[in-house]
Amino acid sequence: MNLGTLIVGPREHVVAIAELDDTAAAELGPLLRDTARVVETLCPSEQTYVCMWSHGRDARKHLHIAVQPVTAEVRARYGGLRSEQLQARMLADGDEPDATDVEQFCERARELFRAITDNSAEDRS
Repeated sequence: MNLGTLIVGPREHVVAIAELDDTAAAELGPLLRDTARVVETLCPSEQTYVCMWSHGRDARKHLHIAVQPVTAEVRARYGGLRSEQLQARMLADGDEPDATDVEQFCERARELFRAITDNSAEDRS
């Protein structure tokens, strides 16, 4: 996937959103919102996709939710494709962002997640 894509997944083995317990379900919405905010802050885009995948070879494997910034440039690079067609082409092509760019993005994302966590802790006290 393109630079800025983050994957959210449960720590416990879960293959569907319907299988989340009440605690995990209550945490998912705010986590996805915060993840989308981090992605949009670091990678301004026309759209941010939030998509659930769970495919294994023949059955569901493990729940993954992709939070992906999509720009006009990214769409143009893949012939104007959108949504799951764009993601499928990206995965099939195997294009990967530069490792240095990924490391820099991850460090900046960690800083933003820490700030969100610190702000949430302050709000609760």
